[in-house]
Amino acid sequence: MAFGQILRKVRLNAGLSQEELADKIYLSRSAVSRLENNRLKLTVEDAVRWGQATHASEVVAAMLCGIDVTTILQNITILIGGLIIWI
Repeated sequence: MAFGQILRKVRLNAGLSQEELADKIYLSRSAVSRLENNRLKLTVEDAVRWGQATHASEVVAAMLCGIDVTTILQNITILIGGLIIWI
């Protein structure tokens, strides 16, 4: 999954419009759009603010570290499912 797709998903999960997020992270709405469409390079500073504003810092950090968030979530789901069976 590309950076832009992840950024869009965490924004939507936080219930924020592009304009609302832009106000929170001190960017223009067009910059938010360009980041979500992979047409603008994401800076670390913008990524940190994006994670904080969307309450998804761990997802943004994993993305920046090259960790496949989808795979991690699938593994956690399997692990939790396995733990439930053991209980």
